[in-house]
Amino acid sequence: MARDGWPYFDPEYETLSIRINPPSVAVDNTSCKDCTLVKVDSLNKPGILLEVVQILSDLDLIITKAYILSDGGWFMDVFHVTDQHGNKITESNTIEHIEKALGPKGHTADVLKTWQGKQVGVHSSGDHTAIELTGRDRPGLLSEIFAVLANLHFNVIAAEVWTHNRRIACLLYVNDDSTCRAVDDPSRLSTMGVQLNNILRGCEDDRNVARTNFSASVTHVDRRLHQMLFADRDYEGGCLSTEAEYPPSFTPKITIDRCVEKGYSVVTVSCKDRSKLMFDIVCTLTDMQYVVFHATITSDGPYASQEYYIRHMDGCTLDTEGEKQRVIKCLEAAIRRRVSEDLILELCAKDRVGLLSEVTRVLRENGLSVTRAGVTTVGEQAMHVFYVRDASGDPVDMKTIEGLRKEIGQTMMLNVKKVQTCVKAPESSSWSKTSFSFGSLLGKFRN
Repeated sequence: MARDGWPYFDPEYETLSIRINPPSVAVDNTSCKDCTLVKVDSLNKPGILLEVVQILSDLDLIITKAYILSDGGWFMDVFHVTDQHGNKITESNTIEHIEKALGPKGHTADVLKTWQGKQVGVHSSGDHTAIELTGRDRPGLLSEIFAVLANLHFNVIAAEVWTHNRRIACLLYVNDDSTCRAVDDPSRLSTMGVQLNNILRGCEDDRNVARTNFSASVTHVDRRLHQMLFADRDYEGGCLSTEAEYPPSFTPKITIDRCVEKGYSVVTVSCKDRSKLMFDIVCTLTDMQYVVFHATITSDGPYASQEYYIRHMDGCTLDTEGEKQRVIKCLEAAIRRRVSEDLILELCAKDRVGLLSEVTRVLRENGLSVTRAGVTTVGEQAMHVFYVRDASGDPVDMKTIEGLRKEIGQTMMLNVKKVQTCVKAPESSSWSKTSFSFGSLLGKFRN
């Protein structure tokens, strides 16, 4: 028999417990002389640790230490953070944002959901369409993707590209090059999807090796890239295909033991420290349906040690060797997706249709492969960052860089940097002469 109606559910009930017991956030610059302490006390809920770490990571803060306690119904965290230069957080805007995003207003006003520029979603602001691409990576692939979009009269206004273990994941934000609005014509979108799939598939007949999707959900960009590569099973195949790409110093050591007394599985990660390391680990554990009850994060010089006490959402621990190995492989992949020994090319130019197609074509013709990329437009200015390496696997020759400068230097500003590691490079390094902030690059271009 059909129901006449469903029971009424008051949407205010969902936030009732938060309003009765609002979260407490304290930004403390007095207790420690070397860093800022961010203390969070809140009702416990699924995914809360990832939300907190995500906010700190999006502000480009370095987490040097952290203590997590979320047993029972309450969640208590202490984070020791600095800026990218190792200084305390003193800017009032940054402190205010932390307090607002993590405090009562952040939960009741859905600050996390409205934070523009860090999310994926079709028509989220009415002026772009979000496209997700995954497939097998190869030299020149990104150039082919951007060329197809330019030929179909799509303008790329933002993009994030990750590669790992010979797989590629792209998030592209495009609009119509004449109207500057999102494209909702099913015929045009279908044509674009078919052509992009053909490029991603290359010479392979298997349709499952490439995927093109139009994103409808609202998800954090970095988290979505992790999810896409995880779904593409980039963690499979061991390290055989990546030994040449990742030096031994970047190989993480991951162990999983059992805490019988408390009924937890203990995941211990030791590796070279870097920005957003904690986010990548917590993101992966969360998306694999594991709950972090306790955690301790420390960094000693260039290395980090992180320990997580976890259970699966169903309350079970990791008891079989197969479960343990799968988690270890997935965490290794999550850590390595951001690891890079490549060169960073920062480009600034006046935005125009086909700019990305032209730039990536020049990189391909000069024998460079793009391993990661970030594409941004601010007003009429395009600001792009490419992590590149020689397509043959050898170190990039400085003559290649000088050739790039001559070929594209007439129409855009080019800055070349070596990827920064935790060990400070000697002052005499040939790369230090060309290393300066991206903000100053934009300033020089505008001048």
